[in-house]
Amino acid sequence: MTAAQKKDPVEAEAAAAASEAARDARNEIIETAQKAKPAAALTKLQKSKLEAIEAAKSKWHDFSVDVWITPFNSIEFGFWKRDRNRGKSRQFTTDMDVFAEIIENGERTGVLGYRKELWNDATGTDKRLVFKLFSETLNWRASMDLMLGRSIQQTLGARGLPVTTFSINTSDDDFVIYLERSANKWPLMPENFSFFIMDDGVPKFYRFRRDFINIGGDYALVDQFGESVGHIDGAILTIGGRWRCTVRGDHADPRVLMVMKLFAGMIVFNTEAQRHVKTLARDIKAGRITPDIQRQESDLYMNPRRVR
Repeated sequence: MTAAQKKDPVEAEAAAAASEAARDARNEIIETAQKAKPAAALTKLQKSKLEAIEAAKSKWHDFSVDVWITPFNSIEFGFWKRDRNRGKSRQFTTDMDVFAEIIENGERTGVLGYRKELWNDATGTDKRLVFKLFSETLNWRASMDLMLGRSIQQTLGARGLPVTTFSINTSDDDFVIYLERSANKWPLMPENFSFFIMDDGVPKFYRFRRDFINIGGDYALVDQFGESVGHIDGAILTIGGRWRCTVRGDHADPRVLMVMKLFAGMIVFNTEAQRHVKTLARDIKAGRITPDIQRQESDLYMNPRRVR
């Protein structure tokens, strides 16, 4: 009998088990290495995205909103000018008054208008504030409506503190954006207006926070993480009003820019709008007026899932 035949069976079995364990360990190492390759590639992709975000943070998008003090401007002044403007866009109503222009890179890229008769001549719940943003060629870009029903509801809930709510409808978005003044407001403390946009199904939250030292109507644009990503700087030595607006590159979404442009134009009417909503809420509570909502506003409250 040879030495191999005399080998202990237990030892032979242990050697076989060790060999099998070594094969398993080898296969596991190979499999791990194969999985590590795409993971490393993903890390490089994420790194490039982070670098792109960091590059965008270093860039800023800026524009200014200049308010005119007279109606003698190139948009409205002239024979048949208003009729031609209405022909360019159905959104340019007969009572539309263009009061401001948007300047970007030294050129006018848009104008702001509001329905003058609806705001200046109407009273009670018929008095509504409606803004519209047009391109330089008067193509409609966005609308911003003061929602009296929602505003009065929130004001009554805040026990008289005026809470104005605006709905913003942009031409390139399927979602309505709601801009609302916060009811969490202490006397002499800055006010906040909040809104959010949908980005590939994910909401992004923002707010305009009024500066503590505020002379010309200054607001910071703050994101959901509490970081300041933009600013509205109101000029002091102007008659009509001028606001320089800046937004950090990674937040310069066209919808955010349109909201900022409309909001800058609204600052001119902000105090009067709050006074109007507060007065309506007080009169409704005292029973002095009967609540009523115009059809244009009530349509914005319609249930999209209603049976038609």
